[in-house]
Amino acid sequence: MNAMTLTTTLSLGLAVAAAAGGEHPYTIVGTGQTKCYDDRGEIAPPRPGERFFGQDAQHPGPKASYTLSADGLTVSDNNTGLTWQRSPDTNGDGVLNHRDKLTLAQARELPAKANAVRFGGFNDWRLPTIKELYSLIQFSGVDVQLDNTDTSKLTPFIDTRFFKFAYGDASAGERVIDSQWATSTTYVAKPNQMFGVNFADGRIKGYGTSMPGRGEKTFYVLCVRGNPAYGKNDFHDNGNGTVTDRATGLMWSKADSGKGMNWEAALAWVQQRNAEKHLGHNDWRLPNAKELQSLVDYTRAPAVTHSPAIDPVFQTTQLADGEYPFFWTGTTHQGGQPDRQGGAAVYVAFGRATGWMQPFGGPPGGRGQGPGGPGMGGPRFGGPGQGPPPGFGPPPSGGSGNYQLLDVHGAGAQRSDPKAGDPAAFPHGRGPQGDVIRINNFVRCVRDAAN
Repeated sequence: MNAMTLTTTLSLGLAVAAAAGGEHPYTIVGTGQTKCYDDRGEIAPPRPGERFFGQDAQHPGPKASYTLSADGLTVSDNNTGLTWQRSPDTNGDGVLNHRDKLTLAQARELPAKANAVRFGGFNDWRLPTIKELYSLIQFSGVDVQLDNTDTSKLTPFIDTRFFKFAYGDASAGERVIDSQWATSTTYVAKPNQMFGVNFADGRIKGYGTSMPGRGEKTFYVLCVRGNPAYGKNDFHDNGNGTVTDRATGLMWSKADSGKGMNWEAALAWVQQRNAEKHLGHNDWRLPNAKELQSLVDYTRAPAVTHSPAIDPVFQTTQLADGEYPFFWTGTTHQGGQPDRQGGAAVYVAFGRATGWMQPFGGPPGGRGQGPGGPGMGGPRFGGPGQGPPPGFGPPPSGGSGNYQLLDVHGAGAQRSDPKAGDPAAFPHGRGPQGDVIRINNFVRCVRDAAN
């Protein structure tokens, strides 16, 4: 076998069963995170009873397994049963840059064009849902810094041995971080907002389909085919405080933690539940990013259904301010700066994914950004922060102070928070869109139902 087919492959029997839509048609592939971290950087894998035990790398899940087609046009995912176009090179010139990006309207037309020419020998291509596209994310990637211009040492959040990838096209005025990929999933609360995956920074966000003063926003696009059941949950209330998703084979606690805590405390809280044999089991874990995102119901949002974006079979605490909690995962969100390599962890927002925005300009020296991409408004923060962990801190002084708390990224977004620290250090959030920083996030436990 060559390097393209000799991959991180599960047993052939499991791969065939999954591809055929076998026992679990919604197989959650592992995140690819193999290193362990504390709240600052990489550490040796902790043992039971030690701090930071039970994180993502210690519950790896199914390994990614891909097969490249003989013609090099498509990639089959041996776990999920999905087949993908290999490259978002829509103009066919062999180079990925801004010219290959499409508006959402153009992206919606792409499957029909691929079907008309039987691309890769198939005529059943479709635009992926957010859950289908997110199946490709790998948290061996490293987050891009806004001022980063050298991409030679960067690691994206997708397997570039199989998929063609490009960062933003600096020659066209894009930022390196501008590698947003389109899906068919729009935000139910804002129909002009589409949930996409950014494989440059490892996040799900709701992207505005038009940019103030810049026209329609464009995205990289991959079409998908196969396994129509992927991304569709099959929840069963077990009547004992647990809920089994028969589509994924995962069992969840029906209730959440009822309180927020930092990342280290969240890992310890789960281990304490195991010591108590919570709900009859002692093998609960903090879910990884892809497991937790599988629970999102993108047909729901507080502004529309007056509920979080999760099936009502689950009980979700509402915060005192009327918002819903962010929920921790066991997945570290690696950053490119030395002081941020292990200082953040992934969370999923089932309620509004809020940010403090400045609609008409950011602080002096900052490059403002509106919802979903570059544009007008939004503070840009940079430089060393204050308080633990290093590298995170309050916004700089200056600017108009005309902040508005907005649902910037949508219910169902996946972002990251500092693992530790004081949320009060972030009075107007962090990042180009002032992402609200809570740090003390909630927990929902998961385990393998078959165990």
